[in-house]
Amino acid sequence: MRVNQQPAFILHRYDYRETSLLLEVFSRNYGRVALVAKGARRRQKHQFANLALFQPMLLDWSSRSDMGTLCGADQDAELIWLDGQALLCGFYANELLMRLLQRQDPHEDLYDSYQSTIIALQSNTNHESTLRMFEKKLLQEIGYGLILEHNITDNSPIQPDTMYHYILDKGPSLRGASSDQMHAPVVIAGSSLLAFHQNRLDNDTVMRDAKRLTRAALSLHLEGRPLACRRLFQSPTALTTPAEHGTTEPVL
Repeated sequence: MRVNQQPAFILHRYDYRETSLLLEVFSRNYGRVALVAKGARRRQKHQFANLALFQPMLLDWSSRSDMGTLCGADQDAELIWLDGQALLCGFYANELLMRLLQRQDPHEDLYDSYQSTIIALQSNTNHESTLRMFEKKLLQEIGYGLILEHNITDNSPIQPDTMYHYILDKGPSLRGASSDQMHAPVVIAGSSLLAFHQNRLDNDTVMRDAKRLTRAALSLHLEGRPLACRRLFQSPTALTTPAEHGTTEPVL
């Protein structure tokens, strides 16, 4: 199979043999694919000079198995520059995609959301809200979308002044309702569920509740295995964002 000018981002790259690279790629129409860029580490290999993370690319490749061979790479738009906290957030988004997406499984809407996320990380400072929206979309795309409008006890609409037990992989339940969940539910305010549904992460309480909910949901599908980016970046300032009263809250 030959693929030409496919919109894609490189999620990760590894040195391979003496002169090549192995690439983990997220493409718009083919999903996550693995490619080998033969000779890409040679200085004279100019067509592979820009194989950087977080850059919108147009890739050409051929494949006869699960591993394809990169044939060409062009920049698809202006260069994106992430640094500091934005860079760490980008690594986090990339690792989630590598851990939760199956190979050769297209997710065009998720690709568009990822591209918007990377651009937003570069252009604004509200990284936490940007990540929560991406996590919400990712859960939806892999088949575990969050239920935020009604409770699963009696299917009635979520009430903003009511507290709920959010049962992972099921949805919000009225507190005190019997359940057979294997994992501890997330206690969350109805007002936060409704705000998250409406993409209104406009105060600290909603932001904290949304983070607790997505973190618990993602942890379930990561099967309890910690993310490498959380282990690597333990600086007290690298992954925190200002909160009320001079305290800090972790972004991831």
